[in-house]
Amino acid sequence: MIEKEKFAVVKNKYKNAGPDALIPLLQDIQGELGYLSREAITEVSKGLKLSESKIYGVASFYNQFKFNPPGKYHIQICRGTACHIKGSKTILEHLERELKIAPDQTTKDGLFSLEVVSCVGACSLAPVIVVNNKFHADVDKKKIKKIIKKIRKEELE
Repeated sequence: MIEKEKFAVVKNKYKNAGPDALIPLLQDIQGELGYLSREAITEVSKGLKLSESKIYGVASFYNQFKFNPPGKYHIQICRGTACHIKGSKTILEHLERELKIAPDQTTKDGLFSLEVVSCVGACSLAPVIVVNNKFHADVDKKKIKKIIKKIRKEELE
């Protein structure tokens, strides 16, 4: 399984690591897998001799760590000040209805995941969503529908 192979690479890098390596280790795991799987947490617990609850406690403190696999198309919606003023809350609500998921969830088909972020650094383009690192500026309900429809169409081809 690819996940185990990717995890093995990270695990070997931290073979003799102690508890002080927890955060960099979790960052590397997430970098490889896209999230922190239950199996990865268990292995980290064994390797660093830390309880799983301690690891979950640390990881859940930081919003950078995810515990669910991301969708093939990871959508980030900016909720920074400029985006908020320009209606990103409405955009978020529309995305939730369109995809039938809440933030930090993935659609049942694994195609889309949704994440709310504080700022993407594109304030002059507000409101902004980012799909797999591609910025979409001045989005509204109509543009969201078009983006989602295009992705679904490409997936069927």
